Amino acid sequence: MFTSIHTYHQNLLSNTTSCEEAVKYYIQKISNNQHLNAFVEVYTEEALQTAKRLDEKRKSGAPIKKLHGVVVALKDVICYKDHKVTASSAILQDFVSMYNATAVQYLLDEEAIIIGSCNCDEFAMGSSNENSVYGPTLNAIDNSKVPGGSSGGSAVAVQADLCMVSLGSDTGGSVRQPADFCGIVGLKPSYGKISRYGLIAYASSFDQIGIFGKTVKDVALVLEVIGKNDDFDSTMDETSTFKHVDQLLIPANKKYTIAIFKQVMDHISLDKEIANAIQTVLENLKTQGHQIVEINFDLLDYIVPTYYVLTAAEACSNLSRYDGIRYGHRTNENVKDLNDFYSKNRTEGFGKEVKRRIMLGNFVLSSGYYDAYFSKAQQVRTLLVEQTEQLFKTCDAIIMPTSPTTAFAIGEKKKDTIAMYLADIFTVFANLTGLPAIALPLFKHSNGMPFGIQLLTPQKDELTLLQLAEMLQTNSEVII
Repeated sequence: MFTSIHTYHQNLLSNTTSCEEAVKYYIQKISNNQHLNAFVEVYTEEALQTAKRLDEKRKSGAPIKKLHGVVVALKDVICYKDHKVTASSAILQDFVSMYNATAVQYLLDEEAIIIGSCNCDEFAMGSSNENSVYGPTLNAIDNSKVPGGSSGGSAVAVQADLCMVSLGSDTGGSVRQPADFCGIVGLKPSYGKISRYGLIAYASSFDQIGIFGKTVKDVALVLEVIGKNDDFDSTMDETSTFKHVDQLLIPANKKYTIAIFKQVMDHISLDKEIANAIQTVLENLKTQGHQIVEINFDLLDYIVPTYYVLTAAEACSNLSRYDGIRYGHRTNENVKDLNDFYSKNRTEGFGKEVKRRIMLGNFVLSSGYYDAYFSKAQQVRTLLVEQTEQLFKTCDAIIMPTSPTTAFAIGEKKKDTIAMYLADIFTVFANLTGLPAIALPLFKHSNGMPFGIQLLTPQKDELTLLQLAEMLQTNSEVII
């Protein structure tokens, strides 16, 4: 069984395994776990051919690259040349990408093997992976539970040992929340750290490609590979402090000042068992000499409304291109005129949740409500950024829950849209402010489901984030 990229590479170099054997193992595992509905498409023959080629190259004495033979899955919103990318939506059914996303190209350049594309909430809009044209993905630990969303398929692919690492996207917690529900590591880097070129847009000022893995070191290595500059993405920022996975070891005398938000830890929605476990982590950090500072964060109740106003506004703009003219679903029904043609294409092609957010976005951008909603939400976002900058003048990191609860039952929140949206209360903060954040699996709830903590650090400071995460994952008693 796969434990880490480092161990896998050691086994390859000692000839105790091969890339071909690894790919065959994962193809069999995917076949045996089709009921989880984690994959939209599996690239069986292509992955095997790539594995054979890499084995031959390695045996010829050529040095191996950073992700040599590493089996990777992609969320169905990330473009892979000559492969389907549908955003799990009927409106993009059978659409084939004409180019590689920059992140995918960087993976291939370092000899990774792409094994398939993973199920997700349609256009990454959801917190449970129930809003997919392909049907829901199931949590491998308990098939009656959701895996989280929107990157649920990518999370389950790692959770159920269907690949080694995977890529998702995180607009409001869509990597960290499923990582928490599935008991794996999920990283959302700073906004601008990974190129968004080739990522199907949901909300452009929030979207960020994220990484799932079993260990912090594996996630850090993938970030090292794909978190590089790209001329195709003008929002990228190369000034991150993290450059190499070997930086993760913290000096023995290094102590951190870590903030917690009073309103978060006291929030009515937070499961008591999760709150108590986080307090245990904080007490352990105090014992090790780190300082814990309680911060009064009075904007907590504003962050979910702010997030949904702004992301809906950006989504309705980004999704306006899907009209059935140049590509995408085209109605077979008779149409009266061009407006009727557009209406039928989009009505038939988009799912219920996507339609809801398009309509909400148009509403908050309309002339009568722009100032009352969109402008106010922008002001709150600015306040959040300013408060965060002030906080990090005296603190190195923030610890908070990833989700208020463990994975909930399939269908439990489907009819209560507000309850579903409020499940994002602890994750959207990082997207509103552009902070890097990571979900760490540390505990097992009495209900049998995993959960952990979320770490956040200042913008561009992935180094501190990953160092702290590695320390916590190494030192904590993981009982999953």
